Amino acid sequence: MPSIAKTLAAGVAGGLVASLAMNLFQSVSASAFGQTGSNDDPATVKAADTAKQAVTGGDVTQKHRETAGSLVHYATGVALGVGYALAVRQWPESKAGYGTAFGVGVATLLDDLAVPAFGWGPGPTETPPATHAYGLASHVVFGLALEATRRATLAAVD
Repeated sequence: MPSIAKTLAAGVAGGLVASLAMNLFQSVSASAFGQTGSNDDPATVKAADTAKQAVTGGDVTQKHRETAGSLVHYATGVALGVGYALAVRQWPESKAGYGTAFGVGVATLLDDLAVPAFGWGPGPTETPPATHAYGLASHVVFGLALEATRRATLAAVD
């Protein structure tokens, strides 16, 4: 079993790479899923607004909205990566489907439960099927990249 420090390093690296892989997948596949964009802020920007409101009482400025959304995306990815790496360390079956089961779980918990619960986006019954498919596919890519990077990092630091 890898040390806790190696496990954490693998989780951080995995979360960062998986978040990047998800962004790249979305940039090349959005049109195939009918995702033409929206004038509405993405959930990550709305989450950044919620955090800033809690701290300062105001929203993220227009100038910093894209950066704040990216920061939320990557910070969430790192947190998920660390949680995943710790779970796999304790329960190896957590890596089922080479991380895809985790990706499906993340899509369900974040897209279908957390985002609507916090008011950052519509609920699952108000979301078109193509958007569900896009989110699910994006998170499957996240899970695959997370597991691949976790394994590669552990092999590299061993």
